[in-house]
Amino acid sequence: MKLPPKQQILKASLLVKKTEVIDDKALFHKEMEQVKPLKQERIHPTRSSVEPSAYHKQKVDLISMDKLYSEEFEPKTVGNEEILSFQRSGVQDRLFNQLRTGQLTLDAELDLHGMTIAVANQQLVEFIDTCRQERIRCVRIIHGKGWGSKDNQPVLKTKLNAWLQQEKNVLAFCSTPIKDGGAGAVYVLLRRVDKVKAEK
Repeated sequence: MKLPPKQQILKASLLVKKTEVIDDKALFHKEMEQVKPLKQERIHPTRSSVEPSAYHKQKVDLISMDKLYSEEFEPKTVGNEEILSFQRSGVQDRLFNQLRTGQLTLDAELDLHGMTIAVANQQLVEFIDTCRQERIRCVRIIHGKGWGSKDNQPVLKTKLNAWLQQEKNVLAFCSTPIKDGGAGAVYVLLRRVDKVKAEK
């Protein structure tokens, strides 16, 4: 069926517009094939991008603190011939001088020579506990000078120096005169046992 001239022109016009739309779209995609998107240079941090940094900083801080405390509380190595001396606050100088010069009566002795650190620590704890039960105040502990240890380091002497300072029932200690061991032994003054506690 042949359309009137006016309708033929209208139909042809619609076909041209449709073809143009399709051609424009295809042409646009064809032209954009070689185009690469621009990278955004300005970045706005989000919460997720901040958290790892904060976590990392916290982790580094913890490592630093661990290192600090491990160095702070590690017993300071003492010399083989170094004289040990410790006097807790409240202990009179006169009493400490009597201890240092060997004027106080020794009622017990503990020899830690040749023991491992773990065994020596256990023996020390039991020894002090027994002395307290027996109301013994002044004792001698032999630790040696460490010349026979690995690298000639006085490991046991160093540990004992720290242990005795941490023990609340130890009032004072000091290296003995040469006749009693010199730098290889210490006199130790123990705290008096409270009479009320002793009776219980």
